[in-house]
Amino acid sequence: MSRTARVERTTAETKVLVELDLDGSGQADITTGVGFYDHMLHQIARHGGFDLTVHTVGDLEIDAHHTIEDTSLALGTAFDEALGNKLGIRRYGSATIPMDEVLVRAAVDLSGRPYVVHDEPALAPYIGPVYPTSMTRHIWESFGQSARLTLHVSVLRAARPGGHPDAHHVVEAQFKAVARALREAVGIDPRSAGTVPSTKGLL
Repeated sequence: MSRTARVERTTAETKVLVELDLDGSGQADITTGVGFYDHMLHQIARHGGFDLTVHTVGDLEIDAHHTIEDTSLALGTAFDEALGNKLGIRRYGSATIPMDEVLVRAAVDLSGRPYVVHDEPALAPYIGPVYPTSMTRHIWESFGQSARLTLHVSVLRAARPGGHPDAHHVVEAQFKAVARALREAVGIDPRSAGTVPSTKGLL
């Protein structure tokens, strides 16, 4: 069964196209106009093992908020649609990812219930010229809402004792951890073939 989705989201502020194949090989074609966010979405594709296309044109003359938010919503919708009836999936996934001095844990439940918990220390306000670090939490909230999943992302260690967090490392480790957790959760469990992994019979 093909587990793919194509989502188009158009508003007065943005135009977004997302194409997703959950059973891909990590190939990515991503342009949002926000360089660091492009870099993070490449992490989702590569470490999740997903083929991912994201093309966004947004009102960057205002700021990056609408572009990042609407892309995250469209990406979540694509995950939800690609999962279909969720028959045979593992449902749960988790990953603890080091990136030099940073350590991040992510856990996901493809429950059908949107709920996001995000723990991150204070960071420098921007990474690169246009990515506000305040948007990272909003990315997970927007993605979790539209993907209809439960997501916990916790920065367990952000810097060496007495040091200041490197915002790039802290955020990138989060994306890698979420990608790995998603990779596990969407995987097919041969012991649950043809069934929904829930006593409710529905996710």
